Amino acid sequence: MPKTNRKIIPRRKQTQGGLTLSVIIPVYNEENTLAEILRRVRAVPIPKEIIVVDDASTDGTAKILRAQAGPDLKVIRLEKNQGKGAAVRAGIQRATREVVLIQDADLEYDPTDYPDLLEPLALRLADVVYGSRFLTTKRRRVLFFWHAVVNRLLTTLCNIFANLNLTDMEVCYKAFRREVIQSVVLRENRFGFEPEVTLKLARRKYRFYEVGISYHGRTYQEGKKIRAQDALRALYCILKYGLFA
Repeated sequence: MPKTNRKIIPRRKQTQGGLTLSVIIPVYNEENTLAEILRRVRAVPIPKEIIVVDDASTDGTAKILRAQAGPDLKVIRLEKNQGKGAAVRAGIQRATREVVLIQDADLEYDPTDYPDLLEPLALRLADVVYGSRFLTTKRRRVLFFWHAVVNRLLTTLCNIFANLNLTDMEVCYKAFRREVIQSVVLRENRFGFEPEVTLKLARRKYRFYEVGISYHGRTYQEGKKIRAQDALRALYCILKYGLFA
């Protein structure tokens, strides 16, 4: 084999730059996956607090949270079921670390992606980082053609009002500098949270980045909760916050 003088450039190490993390986990009747997602979040070697917001679950969620108690875990119990947006808002109010990150409890999203999400923040490039299930070379379960179509339509419409070029506005994985997300007044109780927070942060000219993530979607038989009415609400929120807020 002929010799070459080409230098081998080492791959840049992934970094979270010493940032600390508030992981907000909204939960409603996730007794089958809650203990496992807490194990996975705790296994990520980043200093963190975990804020679980129990949105008035009626299954064994409260019992599991008592069994999982520890100095890293804060539990907020909502007495009335209000929706993911309300649960996330309650968690944001209690967050104390440098970065706030939203984590679903259903195992669709992999906490080993945290370093990728934190890197633009650690490098001072971004104020807000979204994951993307479409802008990715990582493993992704293939499901629900029409869900993907609706997601892209909603993302495109949101981009028009926000003047962004996101590929996955509806993604769960959103990471924010704490002072950024706590400075915004949020009102949506359910999945309207996604376009609301996007449009309000974009209007303030915060710097957005996007990184590819892995995705292990589940079927409705496996417990997926989002419904057609949630897409209609998201459309309403895009128009509401895009035109009038």
